Amino acid sequence: QVQLVQSGGGLVQAGGSLRLSCAGSGRSFSTDDMGWYRQAPGKEREFVAAISWSGDDTNYADSVKGRFTISRDNAKNTVYLQMNSLKPEDSAIYYCTDSGGDYWGQGTQVTVSS
Repeated sequence: QVQLVQSGGGLVQAGGSLRLSCAGSGRSFSTDDMGWYRQAPGKEREFVAAISWSGDDTNYADSVKGRFTISRDNAKNTVYLQMNSLKPEDSAIYYCTDSGGDYWGQGTQVTVSS
């Protein structure tokens, strides 16, 4: 069974940091571009960050640029999202996915208190 399994997240105060992980199982994702999305209550799911299969190219939503960093370790079949200088408006459920949207992680709650 092919899965993306997320870990990390939780509750943090504004200005704090969290790291999310997304580990693939069942097949290698090392040749896939990967991304992170988030969905806050009452809002549509939105793009957060993406990374090319090699890790050479990254792309970020304007709202997180300079604060979040996406990275990957293809040997571990894992993608990461390092989130620094967190703000209350970053609170959401975060999801990882492959570029085609065929596979999605189970979602991880991130809550930032003011």
